Amino acid sequence: MPMTKEPKLMTGNANKPLAEAIARRMSMHRGVSTKLVESRVERFNDGEIFVEVYENVRGEDMFIIQPTSNPANDNLMELLIMSDALRRSSAARTTAVIPYFGYARQDRRTKARTPISAKLVANMIVEAGIERVLTMDLHAAQIQGFFDIPVDNLYASPIFALDILEQFRDRMKDVMIISPDVGGVARARELAKRIDAPLAIVDKRREKPGEIAEMTVIGNVEDKICIIVDDICDTAGTLCKAADLIKSSGAKEVHSYISHGVLSGPAVERITKSAMKSLVITDSIEPTKAVKGAPNIRIVPTAPLFAQAILNIWNGTSVSSLFDTDMLEPIYEGLF
Repeated sequence: MPMTKEPKLMTGNANKPLAEAIARRMSMHRGVSTKLVESRVERFNDGEIFVEVYENVRGEDMFIIQPTSNPANDNLMELLIMSDALRRSSAARTTAVIPYFGYARQDRRTKARTPISAKLVANMIVEAGIERVLTMDLHAAQIQGFFDIPVDNLYASPIFALDILEQFRDRMKDVMIISPDVGGVARARELAKRIDAPLAIVDKRREKPGEIAEMTVIGNVEDKICIIVDDICDTAGTLCKAADLIKSSGAKEVHSYISHGVLSGPAVERITKSAMKSLVITDSIEPTKAVKGAPNIRIVPTAPLFAQAILNIWNGTSVSSLFDTDMLEPIYEGLF
């Protein structure tokens, strides 16, 4: 592989503010100006996507920053076409930086005659010429095995741990971590361990998809500051019901920390009217005006984490070191 002098960043239209923030953080870390590669990603009148790269990328180590969030299909196609453009331009290596991996919830067959769309998307990404994937909080860990290329899956929990320790520094003895369902216990337990807090679970039972028949809190939440932890919040129906249940069970306050704020449909309105005192999300998905304007929604940045991960990949050093809160603390100094 040809030796490269600089990591080169490129972005589509999915989350340009995050891509620009990552470039700025890389410039701060290295003391060398890092800018996004000049390009255009446009649509013809019939919706076809066209990509043109204005700079020479021959032999370069390229990083495409593109979450596959809403509109998922358009953003995914942008990623694939950008990768093809770089491959045909003789880039040495192309890494897809996908802060939010769309289709991750379709990771298995839930009934007969249904697809495993996450595997199909993984195949498409590999065939487009991507040689490595960098993402955050995959909905299911086994998705890493869907790829035949290296996948680095970062975690938001170290960032959340830093934020919780700062926001509740005088009340940590009252903090309790809540998993909103049995499937998310491992994620919640990992964060609870980081901040040395107890754990409780909301058990939910569904009679049919999208409708919750019964919810029960497993654990004593009375007089506790309860923090619900999950990876994705879409319409916020389950999250708000869980918050209301926890509050009615005697909790002092209810907060939520969610890795990916999809927040579609009535989500923002539901959150604003819910028992939650605050909802903290990352900027893995570009927030809408409604999300930015919501009084009880706060956004924590992921640019420092992704910037350092990109530099580690480029330098050939450990990415897993970023799972450690102590390693992230200097990177996030002054941001909380």
